Amino acid sequence: MTKKHTDPLERVAQEMKKCVKCGACRANCPAFGTFQREPATARGKVALAQHLVKGDITLDDGTYAAMSKCLLCGSCVDKCPNQVPTDEIVIAAREALAQRRGLTTFHKAVGQVIRNRKLMDFGALAAAVLGPIFFRKVPSTSGLRLRFPMPFIGGSRHIPQIAKKPFMKRHPEIIKGEPGKPTIVFFVGCMTNFVYTEIGEATLALFRHLGCTVIIPQGQQCCGLPGMSGGDLDTVRELAEQNLAAIEKHQADYVMTACATCGGALHKLYPLVIGKRNPELKARLQAVADKTVDAAVLLQKLGLHPEETGTGQRMRITYHDPCHHRTAGIAKQPRTLLKETPGLDLVEMEGADRCCGLGGTFNVYHYESSLDINAGKSKAIIDTGADAVVTGCPGCIMQLSDGLKQAGDKTRVLHTVELLARKIRR
Repeated sequence: MTKKHTDPLERVAQEMKKCVKCGACRANCPAFGTFQREPATARGKVALAQHLVKGDITLDDGTYAAMSKCLLCGSCVDKCPNQVPTDEIVIAAREALAQRRGLTTFHKAVGQVIRNRKLMDFGALAAAVLGPIFFRKVPSTSGLRLRFPMPFIGGSRHIPQIAKKPFMKRHPEIIKGEPGKPTIVFFVGCMTNFVYTEIGEATLALFRHLGCTVIIPQGQQCCGLPGMSGGDLDTVRELAEQNLAAIEKHQADYVMTACATCGGALHKLYPLVIGKRNPELKARLQAVADKTVDAAVLLQKLGLHPEETGTGQRMRITYHDPCHHRTAGIAKQPRTLLKETPGLDLVEMEGADRCCGLGGTFNVYHYESSLDINAGKSKAIIDTGADAVVTGCPGCIMQLSDGLKQAGDKTRVLHTVELLARKIRR
């Protein structure tokens, strides 16, 4: 194995030494819960990474399989007595694998798409028009199932509808607010832009209600996390630079996102992963990270009164904590806003902060295991008797919706801002 292929792991070699193989991660790892094999644990992955650095083993199919069985949810880091950054170690291992073996066909395609906004726009339009044809429910005996094979998409998977017009194409770049009020850069994210545009509309309505100037940089790109999960750090760096340039064009008090995943990228992973690999970008990445804030956190900070904006409809709800919120300490703020919203009765589910099983491309390569993890979450939601489960991540919304539909349940899945903005969006 050449030095080039071990460099990513050598960057985190010192961090690996923190692992004392105590096994605390086993009880908290959703991947281990479904695979029940040691390589699926954080401890197992750290041990593999240590041997890769030593050159005792090679980057073979077994190593690749082991490193793919991680949701990067951070549960192991939260519960580790030594705070071993297993998520960062796994990202480094996946980068080393990509350098050694090349990107998979799927991740090559992902990289090509997320690097090209025009291609994403065209693909979204095509999906919006052709989706009903390709994804319409047909009997299992129908030959149509064979006529239109869709790679990486299981026959039972519930696919959300693509918006016919992306959120960013519906609004000007700068929406002026009241003098003296904060100026906010809205980092929209791909899921909000192309799928759940109602999240973007609700978010915009809330900050306009507060008198803020909202900037929607037209040069913003995908945050890059789909590429990071496949070891394609070159694509992530490219996207990070473009996002930096788009954000830095504007003088803003905050960089706000209503997507926990995008927030995790900008606030944590950009400086932690891209900054370490590209020191010349580190200061700029950190400056954006310091301004990045979740929509619910910022709404509370700016003094939103939910009784003025939120639903008056009586509704029993429960709340799911996205992993990127949990690791950032975002839990009380959305709950407080929801509790202050007239008509909402918030009841906690068991394991509200447990991963829903999405994990980006984990859901693609290990869909059945992803559903297995999600089954526990679906049961916890159903057991509350809630009319809706609320969360702060569009990715989680897609995963929770799929799991509940698989279970034959009709519980609605909503974003926090949708309930907070219901009165002013009617």
